[in-house]
Amino acid sequence: MKNHNYEIKKIFNNNVILVSQNGEEKIILRKGLGFGKKTGDIISGDTPIEKIFVIKDEGNSSKFNQLLTKVDEDIVGMCEEIILMVSHKLNEELNEKIHISLIDHIAFTLQRLKKNDEIINPFLVETETLYRKEFQIAEKAIRIIENYTGIKVPDGEIGFITLHIHSARNKGNLSNTVKYTFLCNSIVEFIEDSLNIYIDRQSLDYARFLTHIRFAIERILTSNPIKNELLSVIKKQYKQSYKLAKNVAKIIEREIEIKVVEDEIGYISIHIEKFKNSATIY
Repeated sequence: MKNHNYEIKKIFNNNVILVSQNGEEKIILRKGLGFGKKTGDIISGDTPIEKIFVIKDEGNSSKFNQLLTKVDEDIVGMCEEIILMVSHKLNEELNEKIHISLIDHIAFTLQRLKKNDEIINPFLVETETLYRKEFQIAEKAIRIIENYTGIKVPDGEIGFITLHIHSARNKGNLSNTVKYTFLCNSIVEFIEDSLNIYIDRQSLDYARFLTHIRFAIERILTSNPIKNELLSVIKKQYKQSYKLAKNVAKIIEREIEIKVVEDEIGYISIHIEKFKNSATIY
């Protein structure tokens, strides 16, 4: 017969505790749950818990426990409360890798900031445009960090945390999230250089283009193309933009190693044509 009680392994703060239940490690969260308790204490399995996180993968569990030897307990507790907030705001379960990647990132960031060593984020605007919901949640995460530590966190960090949040919704693949953000930036710079223009990063046209590229990549990766009924008209009316769009498609193809269909190239042409008509000429 299984024992549903929790044995306390580590108390991060009054709200976050690492426990063992039937040999499985779990992170349990509830306001005031850890107050007055110590390692080895038993918490009844009937105790109301706000959230339970379980890191099931052995590799991830090992990395998490290694992280606990390097990061202060109060920082881990703060990060777990941030993860809880993110999960609540998105109303969805996050990939368990966020318990490693986000804690490691925030801990390292705080170490740098204490030394006045700031890393500039060159893709802040792109990140906000591509992942607006995650960006808004990341802003809340920054406020939690500042209130908890008293350390002023630069805006660039909002972008970095945004990528961690998005990757946790995207099967935990942070490298792909970063790659596609960089890809979008590269495409915009290629268009600027080709047309000798400057594209306003705050403009609606820019936001629409980045959003289109983001979802175009997702459609291509999932073999779910959309039909472009105006393709023949676009190729005739926007010859220069269509030619440039074909080169943009080649950039995407090199990165994701999948063919970009003509229908998608047609839609990219429309965005490029808008840039031609609205962007600032050098």
